[in-house]
Amino acid sequence: MIEKSKNFILKISLFYTAIFFLFIAIPTYFYTNLEIENYKNTQNRALVEYAQKIQRAIYDFSNSKSDTFIFPKSFKIEATLLDKNRKILYKTRNLNFKSTKKINFEMELSKNRLNAKYLTLSKNVYYKEVYLKILILSLCIGLFIFISIYLLIKASIEPYKKANEYLDAFFNDAMHELKTPLGVIQLNLEILQEKQKDTKEIQRSINATKNLFLVYEDIEYLIKQKSVKYNKENIDFSYLLNQRVDQFESLSIPKNIKFNLNIENNISISINRTHLQRIIDNTISNAIKYSFKDTIVSINLYRDTQRNSIVFSVHNYANPIINKKTIFNRYYKENHIKGGFGIGLNIVKNICEANNIEIFLESTKETGTTFKYTFLINS
Repeated sequence: MIEKSKNFILKISLFYTAIFFLFIAIPTYFYTNLEIENYKNTQNRALVEYAQKIQRAIYDFSNSKSDTFIFPKSFKIEATLLDKNRKILYKTRNLNFKSTKKINFEMELSKNRLNAKYLTLSKNVYYKEVYLKILILSLCIGLFIFISIYLLIKASIEPYKKANEYLDAFFNDAMHELKTPLGVIQLNLEILQEKQKDTKEIQRSINATKNLFLVYEDIEYLIKQKSVKYNKENIDFSYLLNQRVDQFESLSIPKNIKFNLNIENNISISINRTHLQRIIDNTISNAIKYSFKDTIVSINLYRDTQRNSIVFSVHNYANPIINKKTIFNRYYKENHIKGGFGIGLNIVKNICEANNIEIFLESTKETGTTFKYTFLINS
């Protein structure tokens, strides 16, 4: 849970940081262009200053009696002296002059002893310096934004995280405390039923206790599913299904519902027992709960040799399910009068997805409702 929480905060922080970069993309573009222009202006000023330096050297040479002119050299700027016919008189060589991007400057010289009329200067420009500056600046801002958002979200969800931990601890303790008295109540009701004449009151109490156990087991599964690893084992599907049908038989008596069983013997499957029991219990209990009075609930278990699979299906007669996809959503109930929390079918769906079990649902007014689960043997 802690690892998932950290991953969630990390993903949210990265998402909002990306949104931030999208918002500043246009301003960054214009800022980059402005920096490039400033860089060009700086390089142009360097050319002008170097040109003035050469011009002063030529002027000083022209006014001196020296026969040797020392040309002010630069390792970054290429300089060329041209006569009035633009014939090269002198040219410096820049060893690093390989860039295709250059800035040029030309100035006209006054009359001098070198007979030079024009001075042209060329300089490499490397915009990667600007881009590197923008990149470093963006990374620093992005890192600052990411850390700020991460810490802010972490601080914001910390109270909810602690509250969730307290709730988990509370529910774990509560579920543990409830299981024992529920078992005692059920056991004593069954003993009472054997000792004296069976009455409607005792039967109703036993049925209510069984319904409480169903709700208890669903809630217990929801609490433990993220912390408990449900390992697969070889289960006698036929035996377990018959056993669970016996448990539900008393719940069908008040509505005079009969079971039509078509269960093949000796069908085994590799699955976790809790997973399989949740599928069986929720499907059969829903069939009883929503069936019309004086109807039949058909429970089938058989091998499908063509698909190399095992099929478990439950059919009942009830009002048709309207939203066949939404019915599997957590807390969704089409019939609020029947009670329940709307978590049973959502648990079934999640278990089926985890075990690669296919769910087929058909529900019409004329033919009734069928929940069919196909367990692929090779999955």
